[in-house]
Amino acid sequence: MSAPKRILMVASNPAVSERTGWPIGFWWAELTHPYWEFVEAGYEVTIASPDGGALVADSFSDPRDASGYSAADILSRGFLESPTHAALVQNTPALSDLDQDSFDAVFLVGGQGPMYTFRHNASVEALVVRFATEGKVAAVVCHATCVLLDATTPSGDLLVTGRTWTGFANSEEDVADAFVGQRIQPFRIEDEARALPGTNFVVHAAFAPHAVRDGGLITGQQQHSGAAAARLVIEALGR
Repeated sequence: MSAPKRILMVASNPAVSERTGWPIGFWWAELTHPYWEFVEAGYEVTIASPDGGALVADSFSDPRDASGYSAADILSRGFLESPTHAALVQNTPALSDLDQDSFDAVFLVGGQGPMYTFRHNASVEALVVRFATEGKVAAVVCHATCVLLDATTPSGDLLVTGRTWTGFANSEEDVADAFVGQRIQPFRIEDEARALPGTNFVVHAAFAPHAVRDGGLITGQQQHSGAAAARLVIEALGR
């Protein structure tokens, strides 16, 4: 029997939003839903972060949060109620501490944190480029797709040049901003993506599951697209 496929899931370290002053981090559904898809496929999953250590999720993504924003996310609720699973984000390894060659795919989890902790992060950019261009698979969802605005291949081209991809849409930013009564993000991924030459950025209806595969790069539009992106990873790697 062959060894199981190994997936490296990377979630944001805790940060503070420069626009809102809120503590921010990863989004629960974008971790738990793909995680479930991967373990159901028989894969081994390691959850890491750029700097290592304990992680904190965006509060709106917690199904127990008083806002009720994610109250219907029973998969994340089950993950949180399991001590074994909850412990997976309490002491994550740093990217520099891992043998990255031992993984078959990398999956970047979104949330508000990546807008500050993934963009312009050389180690995260290099990880995505390496997996997407060297015969492996790189999946990036929701606001984590901000890393693709700058990730550059060794030839000097943007990784997304000549590729079709997706990410958090302006229509979804409008909904989120209206929900909290202020602008949340420091920039909008769709605006910056559409300003890039030679790439095809596409979005579907707001908050509808939508994932795209273009070669070794897989992208998901928002928090409802994590499982769809994970299934494309499984399709690319096989069981």
